[in-house]
Amino acid sequence: MRGYFGVGVANLSKAHNAGALYRTAHAFGADFVFAFGEQLPAALLQQVDTSKVGRHVPFYCYARFEELVLPQGCALVGVELCCSARELPEFEHPSRAVYVFGPERGDLSPEILRRCHSVVKIPTRFCLNVGVACAIVMYDRKLNLGSWRARRGLGAAKTSSKMSKF
Repeated sequence: MRGYFGVGVANLSKAHNAGALYRTAHAFGADFVFAFGEQLPAALLQQVDTSKVGRHVPFYCYARFEELVLPQGCALVGVELCCSARELPEFEHPSRAVYVFGPERGDLSPEILRRCHSVVKIPTRFCLNVGVACAIVMYDRKLNLGSWRARRGLGAAKTSSKMSKF
């Protein structure tokens, strides 16, 4: 898989969610993680970083969203459960992307949404924990940009003469 990606979150209210997001981003190969808004104390992040991700993936804290500077050619992708967002299974991930997730108790601001190249939503009935949402989006990115061969679908299995009927 070529390209790079980063993962960030706005105004986290729960430190353990920062740890989950940080660890999940590392597991899926994120190049960096960031947070902005309410400052997340480095000491608190270290307490929830049970896998010592800080040794491998940089974590940046910004006081305001405006401080975030993206590399040239990098797409900002907002992840938000809103009517105007594209559903994740239909989204083609950019090779160079930064994903920004909203807070647990709120939404991405209109300012952030205006700056996004794309806004996607996970097709669920209601909002998910930010760490869980991060895992789903990063897994979808891997599937979308990875080099795995296509899976054999259920439709193909049902037409096989070796399959017994239900």
